[in-house]
Amino acid sequence: MQKLTGIFILIIAVTFMFSCRKDNISTDGSDKLDFSTDSVLFDTVFTTFGSTTKRFKIYNNNSSDIIISDIYVEKGTGSQFRINVDGTPGNSHKDVLIRGKDSLFVFLEVTIDPNNILSPFVVNDQVHFITNGNKQTIQLAAWGQNAHYYVANQSVGGIPIVYLDRDTSAGPLDSVWTDDKPYVIYGGYLTLDANDKLTIDKGVRVHCHNGSGIWVYQGGNIIVNGTKEDPVTFQGTRLEYDWQDVPGQWDRIWINDGNADNVFNYAVIKNAFIGIQAETLPFNPSLPTSSNKLRLNNCEIHNNSAVGILAKNFVITDTNSVISNSGQYNLLVQGGGEYYFNHTTIANFWADGNRETPSIFLQNYYLDINNATQVRDIDSCNFYNCIIDGNEDVEFDYDVLSPGTVNFKFNNCILKTTNSTSGSNYLNLIVNPSATTFVDEVNHDYHLASGSAAINTGFASGVLLDKDGVTRNNPPDLGAYEK
Repeated sequence: MQKLTGIFILIIAVTFMFSCRKDNISTDGSDKLDFSTDSVLFDTVFTTFGSTTKRFKIYNNNSSDIIISDIYVEKGTGSQFRINVDGTPGNSHKDVLIRGKDSLFVFLEVTIDPNNILSPFVVNDQVHFITNGNKQTIQLAAWGQNAHYYVANQSVGGIPIVYLDRDTSAGPLDSVWTDDKPYVIYGGYLTLDANDKLTIDKGVRVHCHNGSGIWVYQGGNIIVNGTKEDPVTFQGTRLEYDWQDVPGQWDRIWINDGNADNVFNYAVIKNAFIGIQAETLPFNPSLPTSSNKLRLNNCEIHNNSAVGILAKNFVITDTNSVISNSGQYNLLVQGGGEYYFNHTTIANFWADGNRETPSIFLQNYYLDINNATQVRDIDSCNFYNCIIDGNEDVEFDYDVLSPGTVNFKFNNCILKTTNSTSGSNYLNLIVNPSATTFVDEVNHDYHLASGSAAINTGFASGVLLDKDGVTRNNPPDLGAYEK
């Protein structure tokens, strides 16, 4: 009998608890909801691409429970916005209970329909909340941007690609990209097949999605015609402010030996895994050094999670470029080739993790596609009027696999290192200058600071203007910028 009495008391207690909870639901019109924001704005989103997920909170700051009779997106299922209320998807929700002094999350995404507008445009909607006869509203807005899309639609050797003509690339194609809308590469590599040529006009913005990139295959050719005022930019597809300096958002620009020089003028290549990888066709390790050059002029290769420039058995020339902030190396040469850098700023102040590698590393060997070691002498790697700096003690190093050589030279350069710089490879060096070299390397400003040791310590090498178009003195300053 005592056990039955206990059960009876428990049933009465539970019944009382639920009846009290029911009685605690407010129907008072003065009891309203509070929100963590009154509006949600999405930064620029490419049409047909889904956005990142945003969220806001609903607060019931009253002591009583409240039933939200309706939560709905004004344009319903036709809206370009989608909501999820505390884990339940859908643009319409009814009788949502929110306990007193409690809160709920609302998650939002947007996918913007394409149209024929060239410049960024705004789409709007609203989320409405009906509580005890009160209507409260959160405003929604998103910037949309139409684009030219290149989506991988086939595979070569297991590599997802899309050809420049978006088809089979039968025959040569000469294509020009103009600055009307951004160009988006999705799902693989935009591939320039043999005898394809791509010319990119000033001001063009190229956006590569996660794992995507550009592959200038053997015989292909790319010419980038940016200017100081209107550079050509290569970056990821995430345009939100919080993603502007996130490395590793896309893969790389991959260049094999072509039928003409590949040229990048005033290009900004940032936030990739590898900025540029230049090599003779990797599937044939016996090929000689590339017959054509990769020419870089007044470029920025910045904030790449692994390497800024990776080269194998290629010919690269650079003038007035800034190669900065890579997770491993700003410049990595893995055997073979000829390399010439004049008035180049190579600075690695990587701040997104630990880096134990130098800004520049040269070696006369690499692993081929069959995982066999190939020894190829670096014929020359010359640095004239350059600055090599960073937050490691040694920002230049090399490794030689015998028999073989790595031929390099520094002439009139700033070099940060604790290694020996004696010998004919090092001429007129300024090693570990005590004065500050740059204006603000933390904020990626590699102009020269007042009192920098780089000022007026170069030699005339035929470079008349700096990256900003400023006439160089005689003697000129080191690096990409004239003070």
